[in-house]
Amino acid sequence: MDILLVVDADLRVTAWTGGAERLWGYPADEVIHRSVARLLAPDGPGPAELFAGSPWSGRTRISHGDGRETAATLRVSPLHDGDGGIGWLVWAPGPSARPGPYPAALEALFGHAPVSMVIWDRDLRCVWFNDSVQHREIFRTGPELGGYVTDLIDTRHPAFLESAMAHVLETGVPLLGHELWPAAAEGDDRYFWVSFIRLEGPDGLPLGVCSVVMNVSERPEQGRSSLLSEAENRIGANLDPMAAAQELAETVVPRLADYVTVDLADAIPLGKEPLEHLRSTDTRIPGFYRAGVASIHSDLRESLWRRGTPVYVPPTSPFTAVLHSRASHFEPILDTSPGTWLDNDPDRARVIHATGMHSLMIVPLQARGSMLGIAVFVRTENQVPFTRADLVLAEDLAKRASLSLDNALRYTRERTAALALQRDLLPHHLSGGDAVEVASRYLPSDTHGGVGGDWFDVITMPGGRVALVVGDCIGHGINAAATMGRLRTVVRTLTKVGTPPDELLTLMDELVVEELAHDPADYDSAIPNIGATCLYMVYDPATRRCTMASAGHPPPAIISPDRSVEFADVHPGTPIGVGLGTFEQVETYVAEASVLALYSDGLIETRHSDIDAGLERLRIALGCPVAALDDVCASVIDALVSEGPSDDDIALLLARTLPADPTARG
Repeated sequence: MDILLVVDADLRVTAWTGGAERLWGYPADEVIHRSVARLLAPDGPGPAELFAGSPWSGRTRISHGDGRETAATLRVSPLHDGDGGIGWLVWAPGPSARPGPYPAALEALFGHAPVSMVIWDRDLRCVWFNDSVQHREIFRTGPELGGYVTDLIDTRHPAFLESAMAHVLETGVPLLGHELWPAAAEGDDRYFWVSFIRLEGPDGLPLGVCSVVMNVSERPEQGRSSLLSEAENRIGANLDPMAAAQELAETVVPRLADYVTVDLADAIPLGKEPLEHLRSTDTRIPGFYRAGVASIHSDLRESLWRRGTPVYVPPTSPFTAVLHSRASHFEPILDTSPGTWLDNDPDRARVIHATGMHSLMIVPLQARGSMLGIAVFVRTENQVPFTRADLVLAEDLAKRASLSLDNALRYTRERTAALALQRDLLPHHLSGGDAVEVASRYLPSDTHGGVGGDWFDVITMPGGRVALVVGDCIGHGINAAATMGRLRTVVRTLTKVGTPPDELLTLMDELVVEELAHDPADYDSAIPNIGATCLYMVYDPATRRCTMASAGHPPPAIISPDRSVEFADVHPGTPIGVGLGTFEQVETYVAEASVLALYSDGLIETRHSDIDAGLERLRIALGCPVAALDDVCASVIDALVSEGPSDDDIALLLARTLPADPTARG
């Protein structure tokens, strides 16, 4: 690689190498302390994109000193100080123009930098360091090339150094802005921010690790603010309670604690058996479910319980005390002597002694008046006990995380209820009688919008006829599922009295409009919350005629016995609930052994393509030579539904017309 330049927080060039001069053609005195913008071509990515705070890599356009513009491959790595960064390192991949594995340009660029920089080989032995290493209290006196990392850096938790650098070497993911405490005398509260960045050769294989260390002891509140901000960004709007809890745990290890658990008291959103149904004894009760856990040790040796399993605690313990009192438990020096609550918890006592747990904080997770669970913070390798300032930080983290956790739990409860209601309301056993053979698929939405209101039905009618229906209610969640149930009941009732398709949709539209008129609360910015699209058809096996009408729904597909696929020419009409009642009935002949395909728009519409493209994909999928209807359903879903989260519910109903003579069905 070629190290090129350093850009400070104000986007000014603060260091300029010979490699940069060869690439851009500017001498150092023409760029130092000037804006980096002059080095970038106007038609390429600008400073706001390249220096946005996260690593950047790619081809861009640069402006030369002679006025030319050319393309160049650059990489930008932030030099982190825990509060937005002190600047950026700009470098170019590929072999250096200078001899040796670590170019002499490094000396010119970083020799007198205000941060301590060290390059370590793959065995974590020092191969280069700048002058600032001599003046940082966290480094031992007189560092030597070839020295191992824990021989050079004098810290209270050397195991973290080794594991963190090994992880960066293995994964290539930089570790930015983590606290590092020097192994100084008791009462010394100085600490540093350390970042690790993997260095790679032209073949992409790791050469070693670069560490950047900065003293931030004079600005501890900025480091804490950074941790709070990172926690908010990582947890954010995550609506999976388990994922949100895990993000909280991983964010604070090792910056605040060496081991963290997040345990929730509500089993229902996690899909688990209620805690009160689990077996208890006089000495242990199921108090929580483990939702998140993180440790400086990859084997999680401190944890007696895996994520998703019940956590047992003594009836009288700090854990239950926090749950009932909603007040934090603060034990900077963990008391493991006889006569404490640990006498009734030998398994936990054994782990505490085996892993060297010595400092403990247990913080309540509560939001909107509800107690959600607890977060447990422990120190093992870091020999500094928790301080009151650490407790304030932990409580602030818990307070912010609790809002996200509560949102996730509420969403999961509603989604669980909506799915249960939807399963209850959808038909469990479809039968087309002697008229059609039927098969179906239903896939609920799994995005943040929640479960939708798609439904389908097959209803036998007098005279051997059969009605087929697919609908899609407005909105998501339990309200949409309830609306689906009401509309499905209306359709079944009107079908049983033989209402023609166009009249059936008109009556549905009138009923919904009347309900909205009697309940203004169902209006939101003049858009009704009760409404749906619907396709309704009646097939008569005696005449092989299919009569249909649509209320804003995609047209059905008709697959002929020769596997050709056509979409019925049915007027889409307006959705149910608009009040216009513009529904036209059409009739078409359907040959024996043809397949009618009804579906909801979730099958053909995605955020990346329009409905026409979706209809063409559906045509191709339906034309595949598959005999069994169930197999056709499976192949269509496989062809049209991506592996990622579905944006909308998906309903698919297939009906194959049967021979009029039962003896001819084989």
